Amino acid sequence: MTTPWGEPALTRFPEDPRDGLRAWDASDEYLLRHLAAEQVPLDGTVVVVGDRWGALVTALAEHRPVQISDSFLAQEATRANLARAGAEPGAVRLLTTQDPPPERIDVLLVRVPKSLALLEDQLLRLAPAVHAGTVVVGTGMVKEIHTSTLQLFERILGPTRTSLAEKKARLIFCAPDPALERPANPWPYVYTLPDGIGPAAGGTVVNHAGVFCADRLDIGTRFFLGHLPQGRGRRVVDLGCGNGVVGTSVALADPDAEVLFVDESFQAVASAKATYQANGAPGHAEFRVGDGLAGVPSGSVDVVLSNPPFHSHQATTDATAWRMFTGARRTLRPGGELWVVGNRHLGYHVKLRKLFGNSRLVASDPKFVVLKAVKR
Repeated sequence: MTTPWGEPALTRFPEDPRDGLRAWDASDEYLLRHLAAEQVPLDGTVVVVGDRWGALVTALAEHRPVQISDSFLAQEATRANLARAGAEPGAVRLLTTQDPPPERIDVLLVRVPKSLALLEDQLLRLAPAVHAGTVVVGTGMVKEIHTSTLQLFERILGPTRTSLAEKKARLIFCAPDPALERPANPWPYVYTLPDGIGPAAGGTVVNHAGVFCADRLDIGTRFFLGHLPQGRGRRVVDLGCGNGVVGTSVALADPDAEVLFVDESFQAVASAKATYQANGAPGHAEFRVGDGLAGVPSGSVDVVLSNPPFHSHQATTDATAWRMFTGARRTLRPGGELWVVGNRHLGYHVKLRKLFGNSRLVASDPKFVVLKAVKR
């Protein structure tokens, strides 16, 4: 990536030479060009929110920025890209969306996330640290910035305008108004589960901002809950757990189950833990933010349950699902089972047969299928 601060070599995480997706885009480049052209002072506290793969903080490492991210994978990419660029150890402070933000922010750079809810939550959390002199610049591709995006900046921080588009990217300029009366933060959002979905029926869901289907049970998960495997005392993984409804349902059905909730989103794992606790689920639970099943011992799991995502930010890809399936096969005991729910058109049965040598259709409706693969 060419920037006014050099040309760092950047990769996504996990690094895969077969992956043609870049670790930056035109919106990252546009923001960095603007900072240099306008000679924005970077000697105060610089906070970068939503940096997809660390492109922004790697370029600005000499200014010792703070990165705030919801993504474990983005943080790992950032560490690798900083090391590759020869940045001084500790040059960038890495925080998660669950950590307390800095008390004062002099430059706030916001890579607009896919989730409007996550943007709302983060702006509300950061607003007390922003002062009248804070330089606030957002960035994103044109298709990512909507009227609602600009309204959030204006409602929470102050008067907002946009730049002209360059290479289908746009900047957002916001002039902070300390006297602005801000709304209360509505996150996390709590709702009650419907009837007819098994042990979790009537239970409570706690959703932090940015977690999939924030205000209702998504239809794929609802279908999955009606077809979960039955068993006692098993070690079960809710892989890509989101708000943890699936794993919580397992724990409610079987007090002897050991349930591991895993997601790469810090917001998701916080939601899963809160949902589990809100329902008074018995048994044993572990909550882990990480890269799928990396770090889980081989042959240590009886059942893996998953509703894999098929998007990485704005890109459609099956790379995440494939890594989930591969990790499941490694960590399952002989005879262990991977249960997957997904849209019919995704063709997961082909991948499962290729990897496990088998795939059985457990249930289907016009939109979704539940599939089971057994480790031989």
